[in-house]
Amino acid sequence: MSDGKKSMTNLGSRQLLKRCLSYFLPFKKRLALAVVGMLVVAPCGAASAWLVKLAVDDVLIRKDVQALKLVTIAIFALMTLKGVFRFIQTYYMNSTGLMAIEALRNDLYERMVYLPLRFFNESQVGMLMSRLLNDVSLISQSLPSMVMFVRELFTVIGLIGYVIYLDRGLAFWGLIVMPMVVWVFKAFSRKLRKIGRKTQINASDLTVVLQEGLSGIRVIKAFAAESIEVGKFKTENHNFLKSSVKRIRLSEQSSRVMEIVGAMAAALVLWYGGMRVIDGNLTPGALLSFLTALAMLYEPIKRMNSANMDIQAALSGAERVFEILDAPDLKVETGGTEELDEPFQELSIEDIRFTYAEGNRPALDGISLRVRAGERVAIVGPSGSGKTTLVNLLPRFFEPQEGRILLNGRALSDYTLSSLRRFMGIVSQDAFLFNDTVSGNIAYGMQRRWDQREIEDAARAAYAHEFISELPAGYGTLVGERGVKLSGGQKQRLTIARAILKNPPLLILDEATSALDTESERIVQLALENLMRNRTSIVIAHRLSTVLTADRIVVMENGRVRAQGPHKELLDICPLYARLYSMQFAESDSVEAPDHGTL
Repeated sequence: MSDGKKSMTNLGSRQLLKRCLSYFLPFKKRLALAVVGMLVVAPCGAASAWLVKLAVDDVLIRKDVQALKLVTIAIFALMTLKGVFRFIQTYYMNSTGLMAIEALRNDLYERMVYLPLRFFNESQVGMLMSRLLNDVSLISQSLPSMVMFVRELFTVIGLIGYVIYLDRGLAFWGLIVMPMVVWVFKAFSRKLRKIGRKTQINASDLTVVLQEGLSGIRVIKAFAAESIEVGKFKTENHNFLKSSVKRIRLSEQSSRVMEIVGAMAAALVLWYGGMRVIDGNLTPGALLSFLTALAMLYEPIKRMNSANMDIQAALSGAERVFEILDAPDLKVETGGTEELDEPFQELSIEDIRFTYAEGNRPALDGISLRVRAGERVAIVGPSGSGKTTLVNLLPRFFEPQEGRILLNGRALSDYTLSSLRRFMGIVSQDAFLFNDTVSGNIAYGMQRRWDQREIEDAARAAYAHEFISELPAGYGTLVGERGVKLSGGQKQRLTIARAILKNPPLLILDEATSALDTESERIVQLALENLMRNRTSIVIAHRLSTVLTADRIVVMENGRVRAQGPHKELLDICPLYARLYSMQFAESDSVEAPDHGTL
Protein backbone atom coordinates (compact mmCIF):
# COMPACT_ATOMS: atom_id res chain seq x y z
CA MET A 1 0.00 0.00 0.00
CA SER A 2 1.61 3.25 -1.09
CA ASP A 3 0.86 6.70 0.21
CA GLY A 4 -0.30 7.89 -3.18
CA LYS A 5 -1.31 11.36 -4.19
CA LYS A 6 -5.00 10.88 -3.54
CA SER A 7 -6.67 9.45 -0.49
CA MET A 8 -8.58 6.26 -1.05
CA THR A 9 -10.97 7.12 1.76
CA ASN A 10 -14.55 7.73 0.67
CA LEU A 11 -15.88 8.61 4.11
CA GLY A 12 -17.80 11.88 4.31
CA SER A 13 -17.07 14.61 6.87
CA ARG A 14 -19.87 13.47 9.17
CA GLN A 15 -18.66 9.86 9.20
CA LEU A 16 -15.06 10.91 9.75
CA LEU A 17 -16.06 13.14 12.65
CA LYS A 18 -18.10 10.31 14.13
CA ARG A 19 -15.07 7.99 13.94
CA CYS A 20 -12.86 10.65 15.53
CA LEU A 21 -15.34 11.33 18.32
CA SER A 22 -15.59 7.63 19.15
CA TYR A 23 -12.11 7.91 20.67
CA PHE A 24 -13.25 10.69 23.01
CA LEU A 25 -16.33 8.89 24.35
CA PRO A 26 -14.49 6.75 26.95
CA PHE A 27 -13.68 9.99 28.79
CA LYS A 28 -17.30 11.03 29.40
CA LYS A 29 -16.73 12.63 32.84
CA ARG A 30 -13.96 14.88 31.56
CA LEU A 31 -16.05 15.78 28.52
CA ALA A 32 -19.01 16.62 30.79
CA LEU A 33 -16.86 19.09 32.75
CA ALA A 34 -15.67 20.65 29.49
CA VAL A 35 -19.26 20.99 28.25
CA VAL A 36 -20.34 22.60 31.54
CA GLY A 37 -17.52 25.10 31.11
CA MET A 38 -18.67 25.77 27.56
CA LEU A 39 -22.30 26.33 28.60
CA VAL A 40 -21.27 28.84 31.26
CA VAL A 41 -18.87 30.74 28.98
CA ALA A 42 -21.23 30.92 25.96
CA PRO A 43 -23.79 33.47 27.33
CA CYS A 44 -21.12 35.69 28.89
CA GLY A 45 -20.83 37.66 25.63
CA ALA A 46 -24.44 38.77 25.66
CA ALA A 47 -24.21 39.56 29.38
CA SER A 48 -21.14 41.73 28.73
CA ALA A 49 -22.98 43.70 26.02
CA TRP A 50 -25.92 44.27 28.40
CA LEU A 51 -23.56 45.59 31.10
CA VAL A 52 -22.11 48.05 28.57
CA LYS A 53 -25.60 49.51 28.05
CA LEU A 54 -26.07 49.87 31.83
CA ALA A 55 -22.65 51.45 32.21
CA VAL A 56 -23.34 54.09 29.53
CA ASP A 57 -26.98 54.94 30.19
CA ASP A 58 -27.22 54.57 33.99
CA VAL A 59 -23.67 55.45 35.04
CA LEU A 60 -22.13 57.80 32.47
CA ILE A 61 -25.31 59.66 31.45
CA ARG A 62 -27.58 59.47 34.56
CA LYS A 63 -24.60 59.46 36.96
CA ASP A 64 -26.21 56.80 39.21
CA VAL A 65 -23.64 55.84 41.91
CA GLN A 66 -25.59 52.75 42.97
CA ALA A 67 -25.66 51.58 39.36
CA LEU A 68 -21.89 52.16 39.19
CA LYS A 69 -21.36 49.85 42.18
CA LEU A 70 -23.60 47.17 40.73
CA VAL A 71 -22.05 47.35 37.24
CA THR A 72 -18.51 47.26 38.69
CA ILE A 73 -19.26 44.19 40.81
CA ALA A 74 -21.16 42.54 37.97
CA ILE A 75 -18.29 43.04 35.47
CA PHE A 76 -15.73 41.65 37.93
CA ALA A 77 -17.94 38.67 38.78
CA LEU A 78 -18.74 38.00 35.12
CA MET A 79 -15.09 38.11 34.00
CA THR A 80 -14.02 35.90 36.92
CA LEU A 81 -16.76 33.39 36.18
CA LYS A 82 -15.87 33.42 32.48
CA GLY A 83 -12.15 32.93 33.21
CA VAL A 84 -12.67 30.04 35.62
CA PHE A 85 -15.06 28.13 33.39
CA ARG A 86 -13.03 28.81 30.23
CA PHE A 87 -10.05 27.25 32.03
CA ILE A 88 -12.18 24.23 32.95
CA GLN A 89 -13.39 23.88 29.38
CA THR A 90 -9.97 24.34 27.74
CA TYR A 91 -8.02 22.18 30.20
CA TYR A 92 -10.36 19.22 30.22
CA MET A 93 -11.02 19.34 26.50
CA ASN A 94 -7.37 19.58 25.43
CA SER A 95 -6.14 16.99 27.94
CA THR A 96 -8.95 14.66 26.85
CA GLY A 97 -7.77 15.19 23.26
CA LEU A 98 -4.30 13.97 24.24
CA MET A 99 -5.78 10.90 25.95
CA ALA A 100 -7.88 10.11 22.88
CA ILE A 101 -4.80 10.44 20.69
CA GLU A 102 -2.90 8.02 22.90
CA ALA A 103 -5.66 5.45 22.42
CA LEU A 104 -5.86 6.08 18.67
CA ARG A 105 -2.09 5.86 18.21
CA ASN A 106 -2.05 2.59 20.19
CA ASP A 107 -4.83 1.18 18.01
CA LEU A 108 -3.10 2.23 14.81
CA TYR A 109 0.26 0.75 15.79
CA GLU A 110 -1.38 -2.45 17.00
CA ARG A 111 -3.26 -2.66 13.70
CA MET A 112 -0.05 -2.16 11.73
CA VAL A 113 2.10 -4.74 13.51
CA TYR A 114 -0.55 -7.43 13.08
CA LEU A 115 -0.84 -6.85 9.34
CA PRO A 116 0.93 -9.39 7.09
CA LEU A 117 4.39 -8.77 5.65
CA ARG A 118 2.81 -8.04 2.28
CA PHE A 119 1.54 -4.73 3.67
CA PHE A 120 5.03 -3.67 4.75
CA ASN A 121 6.55 -4.78 1.45
CA GLU A 122 4.14 -2.43 -0.32
CA SER A 123 4.44 0.49 2.15
CA GLN A 124 7.21 2.93 2.98
CA VAL A 125 8.36 3.08 6.59
CA GLY A 126 8.49 6.88 6.52
CA MET A 127 4.88 7.04 5.33
CA LEU A 128 3.72 4.77 8.16
CA MET A 129 5.66 6.85 10.69
CA SER A 130 4.03 10.01 9.34
CA ARG A 131 0.56 8.55 9.81
CA LEU A 132 1.35 7.41 13.35
CA LEU A 133 2.86 10.72 14.43
CA ASN A 134 1.67 13.62 12.27
CA ASP A 135 -1.77 12.51 11.08
CA VAL A 136 -2.86 11.16 14.46
CA SER A 137 -1.77 14.38 16.16
CA LEU A 138 -4.02 16.38 13.84
CA ILE A 139 -7.04 14.39 15.01
CA SER A 140 -6.48 15.60 18.58
CA GLN A 141 -7.77 18.97 17.39
CA SER A 142 -11.10 17.59 16.22
CA LEU A 143 -13.14 17.50 19.46
CA PRO A 144 -11.68 20.62 21.13
CA SER A 145 -12.26 22.53 17.90
CA MET A 146 -15.79 21.16 17.61
CA VAL A 147 -16.52 22.16 21.21
CA MET A 148 -15.09 25.60 20.57
CA PHE A 149 -17.23 25.80 17.42
CA VAL A 150 -20.36 24.86 19.39
CA ARG A 151 -19.45 27.22 22.24
CA GLU A 152 -19.01 30.13 19.87
CA LEU A 153 -22.21 29.12 18.06
CA PHE A 154 -24.12 29.38 21.35
CA THR A 155 -22.44 32.72 21.96
CA VAL A 156 -23.53 33.90 18.51
CA ILE A 157 -27.10 32.71 19.10
CA GLY A 158 -27.20 34.51 22.46
CA LEU A 159 -25.86 37.73 20.97
CA ILE A 160 -28.25 37.55 18.00
CA GLY A 161 -31.13 37.16 20.45
CA TYR A 162 -29.87 40.11 22.46
CA VAL A 163 -29.48 42.47 19.48
CA ILE A 164 -32.94 41.57 18.21
CA TYR A 165 -34.34 42.18 21.69
CA LEU A 166 -32.45 45.48 21.92
CA ASP A 167 -33.57 46.92 18.57
CA ARG A 168 -35.05 45.04 15.64
CA GLY A 169 -34.26 47.78 13.15
CA LEU A 170 -30.57 47.82 14.07
CA ALA A 171 -30.58 44.03 14.16
CA PHE A 172 -31.77 43.92 10.54
CA TRP A 173 -28.81 46.00 9.31
CA GLY A 174 -26.39 44.15 11.56
CA LEU A 175 -27.48 40.68 10.46
CA ILE A 176 -28.16 41.33 6.78
CA VAL A 177 -24.67 40.10 5.86
CA MET A 178 -25.10 36.73 7.66
CA PRO A 179 -25.66 34.78 4.39
CA MET A 180 -22.14 35.82 3.36
CA VAL A 181 -20.82 34.23 6.55
CA VAL A 182 -22.45 30.92 5.64
CA TRP A 183 -20.98 31.14 2.12
CA VAL A 184 -17.47 31.74 3.51
CA PHE A 185 -17.74 28.65 5.72
CA LYS A 186 -18.85 26.40 2.88
CA ALA A 187 -16.46 27.74 0.24
CA PHE A 188 -13.34 27.68 2.38
CA SER A 189 -14.12 24.36 4.14
CA ARG A 190 -13.77 22.40 0.90
CA LYS A 191 -10.57 24.20 -0.06
CA LEU A 192 -9.03 23.83 3.41
CA ARG A 193 -9.83 20.11 3.52
CA LYS A 194 -8.22 19.58 0.11
CA ILE A 195 -5.06 21.53 0.88
CA GLY A 196 -4.85 19.92 4.33
CA ARG A 197 -4.83 16.49 2.68
CA LYS A 198 -2.14 17.66 0.24
CA THR A 199 -0.02 19.06 3.06
CA GLN A 200 -0.16 15.77 4.97
CA ILE A 201 0.87 13.81 1.87
CA ASN A 202 3.81 16.17 1.34
CA ALA A 203 4.78 15.80 5.00
CA SER A 204 4.66 12.02 4.57
CA ASP A 205 6.84 12.16 1.44
CA LEU A 206 9.34 14.32 3.32
CA THR A 207 9.43 11.83 6.19
CA VAL A 208 10.08 8.99 3.73
CA VAL A 209 13.09 10.77 2.22
CA LEU A 210 14.41 11.64 5.67
CA GLN A 211 14.02 8.10 7.01
CA GLU A 212 15.67 6.53 3.96
CA GLY A 213 18.51 9.03 3.97
CA LEU A 214 19.39 8.60 7.63
CA SER A 215 18.97 4.81 7.55
CA GLY A 216 21.09 4.44 4.41
CA ILE A 217 23.78 6.96 5.35
CA ARG A 218 26.60 4.40 4.95
CA VAL A 219 25.57 3.64 1.37
CA ILE A 220 25.13 7.35 0.63
CA LYS A 221 28.65 8.10 1.83
CA ALA A 222 30.10 5.04 0.10
CA PHE A 223 28.84 6.35 -3.23
CA ALA A 224 29.59 10.00 -2.38
CA ALA A 225 25.90 10.65 -3.08
CA GLU A 226 25.29 13.27 -0.40
CA SER A 227 24.43 15.92 -2.99
CA ILE A 228 21.86 13.60 -4.60
CA GLU A 229 20.13 12.96 -1.29
CA VAL A 230 20.25 16.62 -0.33
CA GLY A 231 18.61 17.39 -3.67
CA LYS A 232 15.82 14.86 -2.97
CA PHE A 233 15.27 16.32 0.49
CA LYS A 234 15.18 19.90 -0.82
CA THR A 235 12.62 18.92 -3.48
CA GLU A 236 10.25 17.28 -1.00
CA ASN A 237 10.86 20.02 1.56
CA HIS A 238 9.94 22.64 -1.04
CA ASN A 239 6.77 20.72 -1.97
CA PHE A 240 5.85 20.67 1.71
CA LEU A 241 6.56 24.41 1.92
CA LYS A 242 4.34 25.17 -1.09
CA SER A 243 1.34 23.30 0.28
CA SER A 244 1.87 24.79 3.76
CA VAL A 245 2.07 28.33 2.34
CA LYS A 246 -1.09 27.72 0.31
CA ARG A 247 -2.83 26.51 3.45
CA ILE A 248 -1.77 29.69 5.30
CA ARG A 249 -3.00 31.80 2.40
CA LEU A 250 -6.42 30.15 2.43
CA SER A 251 -6.61 30.45 6.20
CA GLU A 252 -5.78 34.15 6.12
CA GLN A 253 -8.12 34.81 3.21
CA SER A 254 -10.95 33.19 5.16
CA SER A 255 -10.19 35.25 8.27
CA ARG A 256 -9.92 38.52 6.36
CA VAL A 257 -13.18 37.90 4.52
CA MET A 258 -14.82 37.38 7.89
CA GLU A 259 -13.39 40.68 9.11
CA ILE A 260 -14.67 42.51 6.02
CA VAL A 261 -18.14 41.04 6.55
CA GLY A 262 -18.05 42.16 10.19
CA ALA A 263 -16.85 45.63 9.23
CA MET A 264 -19.65 45.93 6.68
CA ALA A 265 -22.22 45.06 9.32
CA ALA A 266 -20.71 47.53 11.81
CA ALA A 267 -20.72 50.31 9.20
CA LEU A 268 -24.37 49.74 8.35
CA VAL A 269 -25.36 49.73 12.02
CA LEU A 270 -23.27 52.82 12.81
CA TRP A 271 -24.84 54.78 9.94
CA TYR A 272 -28.41 53.73 10.70
CA GLY A 273 -28.05 53.89 14.50
CA GLY A 274 -26.13 57.19 14.41
CA MET A 275 -28.94 58.80 12.46
CA ARG A 276 -31.44 57.57 15.07
CA VAL A 277 -29.34 58.92 17.96
CA ILE A 278 -29.15 62.31 16.18
CA ASP A 279 -32.92 62.25 15.71
CA GLY A 280 -33.40 61.38 19.41
CA ASN A 281 -34.98 57.98 18.74
CA LEU A 282 -32.14 55.97 20.31
CA THR A 283 -29.95 56.50 23.37
CA PRO A 284 -26.15 56.58 23.00
CA GLY A 285 -25.92 53.74 25.51
CA ALA A 286 -28.24 51.58 23.45
CA LEU A 287 -26.22 52.25 20.29
CA LEU A 288 -22.91 51.58 22.05
CA SER A 289 -24.32 48.43 23.61
CA PHE A 290 -25.57 47.31 20.20
CA LEU A 291 -22.17 47.99 18.57
CA THR A 292 -20.48 46.13 21.42
CA ALA A 293 -22.81 43.17 20.95
CA LEU A 294 -22.22 43.29 17.20
CA ALA A 295 -18.44 43.34 17.68
CA MET A 296 -18.78 40.45 20.11
CA LEU A 297 -21.00 38.68 17.56
CA TYR A 298 -18.42 38.70 14.79
CA GLU A 299 -15.51 37.79 17.09
CA PRO A 300 -16.99 34.35 17.88
CA ILE A 301 -17.85 33.98 14.19
CA LYS A 302 -14.15 34.48 13.38
CA ARG A 303 -13.26 31.96 16.10
CA MET A 304 -15.78 29.56 14.57
CA ASN A 305 -13.97 30.04 11.28
CA SER A 306 -10.65 29.27 12.97
CA ALA A 307 -12.14 26.19 14.62
CA ASN A 308 -13.45 25.10 11.23
CA MET A 309 -9.91 25.30 9.83
CA ASP A 310 -8.67 23.02 12.61
CA ILE A 311 -11.57 20.63 12.03
CA GLN A 312 -10.80 20.43 8.30
CA ALA A 313 -7.12 19.76 9.06
CA ALA A 314 -8.17 17.05 11.53
CA LEU A 315 -10.41 15.47 8.91
CA SER A 316 -7.58 15.40 6.37
CA GLY A 317 -5.47 13.52 8.92
CA ALA A 318 -8.39 11.28 9.87
CA GLU A 319 -8.83 10.19 6.26
CA ARG A 320 -5.28 8.83 6.19
CA VAL A 321 -5.45 7.22 9.64
CA PHE A 322 -8.78 5.47 9.19
CA GLU A 323 -7.69 4.41 5.72
CA ILE A 324 -5.47 1.91 7.55
CA LEU A 325 -7.72 1.23 10.54
CA ASP A 326 -10.89 0.60 8.52
CA ALA A 327 -9.68 -0.55 5.09
CA PRO A 328 -11.50 -3.83 4.31
CA ASP A 329 -8.65 -5.09 2.10
CA LEU A 330 -6.13 -4.83 4.97
CA LYS A 331 -6.72 -7.95 6.98
CA VAL A 332 -4.71 -8.83 10.09
CA GLU A 333 -2.93 -12.15 10.19
CA THR A 334 -5.09 -14.95 11.51
CA GLY A 335 -4.21 -18.41 12.71
CA GLY A 336 -6.03 -21.51 13.80
CA THR A 337 -6.93 -22.70 17.27
CA GLU A 338 -4.49 -25.59 17.73
CA GLU A 339 -1.45 -25.01 19.94
CA LEU A 340 1.72 -26.46 18.43
CA ASP A 341 3.56 -27.81 21.45
CA GLU A 342 4.55 -31.32 20.34
CA PRO A 343 7.95 -32.48 19.03
CA PHE A 344 8.75 -32.09 15.35
CA GLN A 345 7.71 -35.14 13.29
CA GLU A 346 7.47 -34.18 9.64
CA LEU A 347 7.07 -31.18 7.34
CA SER A 348 5.29 -31.82 4.06
CA ILE A 349 5.20 -29.23 1.26
CA GLU A 350 2.77 -30.28 -1.45
CA ASP A 351 2.61 -28.67 -4.92
CA ILE A 352 3.05 -25.10 -3.69
CA ARG A 353 2.61 -22.16 -6.05
CA PHE A 354 3.19 -18.56 -5.08
CA THR A 355 3.45 -15.28 -7.03
CA TYR A 356 4.27 -11.89 -5.55
CA ALA A 357 1.77 -9.07 -6.13
CA GLU A 358 4.15 -7.25 -8.47
CA GLY A 359 5.65 -10.43 -9.97
CA ASN A 360 5.37 -11.32 -13.64
CA ARG A 361 6.12 -15.01 -13.05
CA PRO A 362 5.64 -17.45 -10.15
CA ALA A 363 8.30 -17.28 -7.45
CA LEU A 364 7.38 -20.89 -6.58
CA ASP A 365 5.93 -23.12 -9.28
CA GLY A 366 4.78 -26.52 -8.07
CA ILE A 367 7.23 -27.13 -5.20
CA SER A 368 6.93 -30.38 -3.28
CA LEU A 369 9.29 -31.31 -0.46
CA ARG A 370 9.33 -33.49 2.64
CA VAL A 371 11.48 -32.92 5.73
CA ARG A 372 11.64 -35.61 8.44
CA ALA A 373 12.55 -35.30 12.08
CA GLY A 374 16.30 -34.96 12.69
CA GLU A 375 17.14 -34.23 9.04
CA ARG A 376 19.45 -31.46 7.90
CA VAL A 377 18.10 -30.34 4.54
CA ALA A 378 20.01 -27.78 2.47
CA ILE A 379 18.44 -25.70 -0.30
CA VAL A 380 20.75 -24.31 -2.99
CA GLY A 381 20.32 -22.64 -6.34
CA PRO A 382 21.07 -19.46 -8.24
CA SER A 383 19.71 -16.09 -7.10
CA GLY A 384 15.99 -15.72 -7.76
CA SER A 385 15.32 -19.45 -7.67
CA GLY A 386 12.77 -19.08 -4.81
CA LYS A 387 14.78 -20.38 -1.83
CA THR A 388 13.97 -17.56 0.59
CA THR A 389 10.37 -17.35 -0.63
CA LEU A 390 9.93 -21.03 0.19
CA VAL A 391 11.12 -20.76 3.78
CA ASN A 392 9.07 -17.57 4.29
CA LEU A 393 5.95 -19.66 3.73
CA LEU A 394 6.76 -21.90 6.69
CA PRO A 395 6.11 -19.32 9.46
CA ARG A 396 3.26 -17.99 7.29
CA PHE A 397 4.90 -14.69 6.49
CA PHE A 398 3.20 -15.22 3.12
CA GLU A 399 0.38 -17.54 2.05
CA PRO A 400 0.65 -19.77 -1.05
CA GLN A 401 -1.97 -19.30 -3.73
CA GLU A 402 -2.07 -23.05 -4.45
CA GLY A 403 -1.01 -26.22 -2.67
CA ARG A 404 -0.65 -26.84 1.04
CA ILE A 405 1.95 -27.21 3.78
CA LEU A 406 1.49 -29.75 6.54
CA LEU A 407 3.37 -29.79 9.84
CA ASN A 408 3.04 -32.97 11.89
CA GLY A 409 0.14 -33.94 9.63
CA ARG A 410 -1.83 -30.70 10.11
CA ALA A 411 -2.14 -27.69 7.83
CA LEU A 412 -0.14 -24.69 9.03
CA SER A 413 -3.36 -22.67 9.15
CA ASP A 414 -4.72 -24.97 11.87
CA TYR A 415 -2.12 -23.77 14.37
CA THR A 416 -2.16 -20.48 16.24
CA LEU A 417 0.34 -18.07 14.73
CA SER A 418 2.16 -17.53 18.01
CA SER A 419 2.72 -21.25 18.67
CA LEU A 420 3.67 -21.89 15.02
CA ARG A 421 6.31 -19.17 15.04
CA ARG A 422 7.64 -20.12 18.46
CA PHE A 423 8.09 -23.62 17.03
CA MET A 424 10.58 -22.27 14.48
CA GLY A 425 13.90 -20.55 14.92
CA ILE A 426 14.98 -18.31 12.04
CA VAL A 427 18.50 -17.00 11.54
CA SER A 428 18.86 -14.90 8.39
CA GLN A 429 21.66 -12.95 6.73
CA ASP A 430 20.08 -9.76 8.09
CA ALA A 431 21.20 -9.96 11.72
CA PHE A 432 18.70 -7.48 13.14
CA LEU A 433 19.24 -6.25 16.68
CA PHE A 434 17.16 -3.80 18.68
CA ASN A 435 18.54 -0.73 20.45
CA ASP A 436 18.60 -2.68 23.70
CA THR A 437 21.13 -4.41 25.90
CA VAL A 438 22.92 -7.56 24.82
CA SER A 439 20.82 -9.55 27.31
CA GLY A 440 17.62 -7.94 26.05
CA ASN A 441 18.44 -8.87 22.45
CA ILE A 442 19.31 -12.48 23.27
CA ALA A 443 16.15 -12.93 25.35
CA TYR A 444 13.92 -11.05 22.90
CA GLY A 445 10.44 -12.53 22.52
CA MET A 446 10.82 -15.14 25.27
CA GLN A 447 7.44 -16.34 26.51
CA ARG A 448 8.73 -17.38 29.93
CA ARG A 449 10.91 -15.93 32.65
CA TRP A 450 14.62 -16.37 32.11
CA ASP A 451 17.67 -15.82 34.25
CA GLN A 452 21.07 -14.44 33.38
CA ARG A 453 22.72 -17.86 33.51
CA GLU A 454 20.52 -19.11 30.66
CA ILE A 455 21.47 -16.11 28.57
CA GLU A 456 25.17 -16.62 29.22
CA ASP A 457 24.93 -20.35 28.40
CA ALA A 458 23.25 -19.50 25.08
CA ALA A 459 25.97 -16.92 24.38
CA ARG A 460 28.71 -19.45 25.12
CA ALA A 461 27.12 -21.96 22.75
CA ALA A 462 27.03 -19.20 20.11
CA TYR A 463 30.72 -18.35 20.71
CA ALA A 464 29.64 -14.89 21.81
CA HIS A 465 30.42 -14.87 25.54
CA GLU A 466 34.07 -13.86 25.09
CA PHE A 467 33.44 -10.70 23.07
CA ILE A 468 30.40 -9.81 25.20
CA SER A 469 32.57 -9.92 28.32
CA GLU A 470 34.91 -7.39 26.73
CA LEU A 471 32.11 -4.86 26.08
CA PRO A 472 32.00 -1.80 28.39
CA ALA A 473 28.99 -3.05 30.39
CA GLY A 474 29.13 -6.71 29.39
CA TYR A 475 25.66 -8.14 28.92
CA GLY A 476 24.18 -4.77 29.94
CA THR A 477 25.80 -2.94 27.00
CA LEU A 478 23.44 -1.14 24.64
CA VAL A 479 24.17 -2.35 21.09
CA GLY A 480 22.77 0.74 19.29
CA GLU A 481 20.22 0.98 16.50
CA ARG A 482 20.29 -2.25 14.45
CA GLY A 483 23.37 -3.28 16.49
CA VAL A 484 25.53 -0.56 14.96
CA LYS A 485 28.12 -0.82 17.78
CA LEU A 486 28.93 -4.44 16.88
CA SER A 487 30.62 -6.09 13.91
CA GLY A 488 28.70 -8.26 11.45
CA GLY A 489 30.01 -11.49 12.96
CA GLN A 490 29.21 -10.34 16.49
CA LYS A 491 25.66 -9.39 15.54
CA GLN A 492 25.14 -12.75 13.86
CA ARG A 493 26.37 -14.63 16.91
CA LEU A 494 23.89 -12.74 19.08
CA THR A 495 21.04 -13.76 16.78
CA ILE A 496 22.27 -17.36 17.01
CA ALA A 497 22.34 -17.07 20.82
CA ARG A 498 18.78 -15.77 20.61
CA ALA A 499 17.75 -18.87 18.62
CA ILE A 500 19.61 -21.19 21.04
CA LEU A 501 17.78 -19.68 24.00
CA LYS A 502 14.49 -20.04 22.16
CA ASN A 503 15.29 -23.74 21.60
CA PRO A 504 12.97 -24.31 18.60
CA PRO A 505 12.20 -27.80 17.29
CA LEU A 506 12.62 -26.61 13.67
CA LEU A 507 15.50 -24.38 12.62
CA ILE A 508 15.63 -22.28 9.45
CA LEU A 509 18.94 -20.75 8.35
CA ASP A 510 18.65 -18.28 5.47
CA GLU A 511 22.19 -17.64 4.17
CA ALA A 512 23.27 -16.90 7.74
CA THR A 513 26.97 -16.54 6.83
CA SER A 514 26.79 -14.99 3.36
CA ALA A 515 27.61 -11.46 4.52
CA LEU A 516 30.60 -12.39 6.71
CA ASP A 517 34.33 -12.40 6.14
CA THR A 518 36.25 -15.68 6.25
CA GLU A 519 37.32 -15.46 9.89
CA SER A 520 33.88 -14.40 11.14
CA GLU A 521 32.27 -17.11 9.01
CA ARG A 522 34.43 -19.79 10.61
CA ILE A 523 33.38 -18.74 14.13
CA VAL A 524 29.72 -18.37 13.15
CA GLN A 525 29.82 -21.83 11.52
CA LEU A 526 30.90 -23.31 14.85
CA ALA A 527 28.05 -21.49 16.58
CA LEU A 528 25.58 -22.72 13.98
CA GLU A 529 26.80 -26.26 14.43
CA ASN A 530 25.96 -26.03 18.12
CA LEU A 531 22.56 -24.60 17.23
CA MET A 532 21.72 -27.37 14.75
CA ARG A 533 22.93 -30.28 16.86
CA ASN A 534 20.07 -32.75 17.48
CA ARG A 535 17.64 -30.43 15.71
CA THR A 536 15.76 -30.58 12.41
CA SER A 537 17.24 -27.90 10.16
CA ILE A 538 16.50 -26.31 6.79
CA VAL A 539 19.55 -24.46 5.51
CA ILE A 540 19.64 -22.03 2.60
CA ALA A 541 23.21 -21.46 1.50
CA HIS A 542 24.96 -19.63 -1.30
CA ARG A 543 28.32 -21.20 -0.48
CA LEU A 544 28.17 -24.91 -1.17
CA SER A 545 31.07 -25.55 1.21
CA THR A 546 28.68 -24.98 4.10
CA VAL A 547 26.14 -27.66 3.09
CA LEU A 548 28.17 -30.54 1.66
CA THR A 549 27.49 -32.72 4.72
CA ALA A 550 23.72 -32.10 4.76
CA ASP A 551 21.55 -35.24 4.79
CA ARG A 552 19.89 -33.96 1.63
CA ILE A 553 20.54 -31.07 -0.74
CA VAL A 554 17.61 -29.64 -2.69
CA VAL A 555 18.51 -27.83 -5.93
CA MET A 556 16.11 -25.10 -7.04
CA GLU A 557 15.89 -23.01 -10.21
CA ASN A 558 13.14 -20.63 -11.42
CA GLY A 559 10.80 -21.61 -8.60
CA ARG A 560 11.09 -25.37 -9.22
CA VAL A 561 12.96 -28.26 -7.58
CA ARG A 562 15.42 -29.60 -10.17
CA ALA A 563 16.91 -32.37 -8.08
CA GLN A 564 17.54 -33.50 -4.52
CA GLY A 565 19.89 -35.94 -2.84
CA PRO A 566 23.30 -36.13 -1.15
CA HIS A 567 26.26 -34.16 -2.53
CA LYS A 568 28.02 -36.93 -4.44
CA GLU A 569 24.84 -38.17 -6.06
CA LEU A 570 23.86 -34.67 -7.21
CA LEU A 571 27.22 -34.22 -8.91
CA ASP A 572 26.30 -37.10 -11.21
CA ILE A 573 22.58 -36.50 -11.79
CA CYS A 574 22.15 -32.69 -11.70
CA PRO A 575 24.05 -30.57 -14.26
CA LEU A 576 22.95 -27.36 -12.50
CA TYR A 577 24.43 -28.50 -9.19
CA ALA A 578 27.60 -29.70 -10.90
CA ARG A 579 27.96 -26.30 -12.57
CA LEU A 580 27.45 -24.43 -9.29
CA TYR A 581 29.98 -26.72 -7.64
CA SER A 582 32.59 -26.31 -10.35
CA MET A 583 32.18 -22.51 -10.28
CA GLN A 584 32.92 -22.41 -6.54
CA PHE A 585 35.64 -25.05 -6.48
CA ALA A 586 37.35 -24.50 -9.80
CA GLU A 587 40.83 -24.62 -8.30
CA SER A 588 40.61 -28.30 -7.41
CA ASP A 589 39.09 -31.38 -8.94
CA SER A 590 37.55 -32.44 -5.71
CA VAL A 591 37.00 -31.06 -2.25
CA GLU A 592 36.89 -33.13 0.85
CA ALA A 593 33.82 -32.87 2.92
CA PRO A 594 34.20 -30.16 5.59
CA ASP A 595 34.84 -31.13 9.18
CA HIS A 596 32.87 -30.51 12.35
CA GLY A 597 33.14 -26.74 11.97
CA THR A 598 30.92 -26.49 8.87
CA LEU A 599 27.34 -27.16 8.01
